[in-house]
Amino acid sequence: MRTKLILIEGLPGFGKTTTAQLVHEILTEMNIKSQLFLEGDLEHPADYEGVACFNKKEFDELLSTYEKFSELLRTRMIKKDNNYLLEYRKIISEDKLIFPDEFMHTVVKKDIYELSLEQNRELITKRWREFVESALIGSDIFIFDCCFIQNPVTIGMIKYDANKEEILSYVKELAAIVERLNPLLIYVEQNDLEHSFRKIVKERPKEWSEGFIEYYTNQGYGQEHGYKGVEGTLHVLQARRALEEEILNGITIAQQKVNNSSFDLNDYKQLLFGILSDREQDLQINRLIF
Repeated sequence: MRTKLILIEGLPGFGKTTTAQLVHEILTEMNIKSQLFLEGDLEHPADYEGVACFNKKEFDELLSTYEKFSELLRTRMIKKDNNYLLEYRKIISEDKLIFPDEFMHTVVKKDIYELSLEQNRELITKRWREFVESALIGSDIFIFDCCFIQNPVTIGMIKYDANKEEILSYVKELAAIVERLNPLLIYVEQNDLEHSFRKIVKERPKEWSEGFIEYYTNQGYGQEHGYKGVEGTLHVLQARRALEEEILNGITIAQQKVNNSSFDLNDYKQLLFGILSDREQDLQINRLIF
């Protein structure tokens, strides 16, 4: 069975995006065609980014309340089953629109990652099933950055403080869905979680760190345990790390842990090259033809 999906996972600041980009680069150097989708990609084929979900009554109310935008919203709405999906971030990006604050507040409240865990899981698993059917037809390898474990854990643990069994069940369902793509999961590790997190807090914009800390401490698991600030966020991240270890042990997907503690790009690329070379037979059907 040929590998058609490579999943990159790990904690914030551990180097997931760098890893995904290096994997894409290595496959290209091996003349193997691949598609790379990083966190936040509005065109992600298996996830929803900046997409709100309404039922018919809610969508009709949105149209009547914001009649000025009703024609645009009708045109850009995607109907799936009984759901009305609105790719609001894509609309803002492509149409260069500035919506009123009250409109954005209404829409963001219906973002797929603001829905209940049950609703989120239903929509996301359907999305993954659609992706798998599409990926099976083509020959490309897909590289996904942190949407397979991170997203279920984020909404399940960080946002809602759901029990471990429910979160593990969510990821196991995704694992069963992608099984036909013979996926490889590369999990990025660091020796010192605190050092890595404090490093990205210093390196990234203040708005990012403030938003991240607020998200991790003002709801779900962080709020339940009374965690605050950077120190509290570190406690949540340590708990997330332990949960993700249980998840890794609970799924049967081919896995490879990689340690990125040295931040030596050349050595790290060689490590990843060795992992992919070991699986070259599973990847070679997707070679580029010149």
